[in-house]
Amino acid sequence: MSKKVGIIGAGVVGTAIGVVLHDKGYEITGVHDKKSESTKTLVDRIGCTTYASPQEVSRSTDILFITTNDSAIPDVVDELAQSRAFDYGQVLIHMSGAQTSAIFDKARALGAWGLSLHPLQSFASPDMAIENIPGSIFSIEGDQEAYEIAIDIVERLKGEYFFIEQEAKPLYHAGACVVSNYLVTLVNLGIKLLQVSGVSRELAGRSLLPLIKGTIKNIERAGIPDALTGPIARGDISTVLKHLDRMEVKGADLLPLYSCLGYYTAEIAREKGTIDDEQRQDFQQILGRAMLKQDMIK
Repeated sequence: MSKKVGIIGAGVVGTAIGVVLHDKGYEITGVHDKKSESTKTLVDRIGCTTYASPQEVSRSTDILFITTNDSAIPDVVDELAQSRAFDYGQVLIHMSGAQTSAIFDKARALGAWGLSLHPLQSFASPDMAIENIPGSIFSIEGDQEAYEIAIDIVERLKGEYFFIEQEAKPLYHAGACVVSNYLVTLVNLGIKLLQVSGVSRELAGRSLLPLIKGTIKNIERAGIPDALTGPIARGDISTVLKHLDRMEVKGADLLPLYSCLGYYTAEIAREKGTIDDEQRQDFQQILGRAMLKQDMIK
């Protein structure tokens, strides 16, 4: 199995995958980025060659990672296909969660194989990505002939993998966005509620971190729905009513998101078995009215 890897796009993900694959025994034959300075971190770290064009990278390798931003991948594939820079049996890989392997169709016409290899992970910087990629769980979608390559990469990274159908990618990516991106929004809601109660934003953020970490541990150990705690899980409608009443006076702009989250939390509490169906309906009626009231005010 070939271990020669080329990389087009030396941003956070491209740099990180280059470093971790190099550390796991793959030969990084070369890297190219539209912004030449972007290749510096990767070149300095592993000593690979910087190429002046994407065609040179593609022609130097058997496994080509295209790790530009999502919107640029089709343009890179088009450019390489027009210059016939793909070889028969070459494996092309992108790491986008939203894009499918259909983006490689023009390369397939020249005999190459295409894969989407997406880590369910969050990368805020190259160093954090280098630390977080190993041990991640990856989705694999694309040509079955290239599955062996993807599996070898994941296993060398001590990760896990699953296969996904092309048409399922949008919903899969939506799920990942909710857990990663919207978690930030959820934490921001909590910080803002503490702020309107008189706590500084900096202290609110620090104060909530142990609670966030504890909740994640509960999910890890007990799973969902058993990890759910709090007033809705206890069937404590009076506390939720106090939240809503006070929020209407101070923090009314935060009420719709709070109410929407609470509405669906009642479903989880019912699944956990700590409230019955009648209590679930009571919570949802109260929270649904709160959402509707805010819509009418607006």
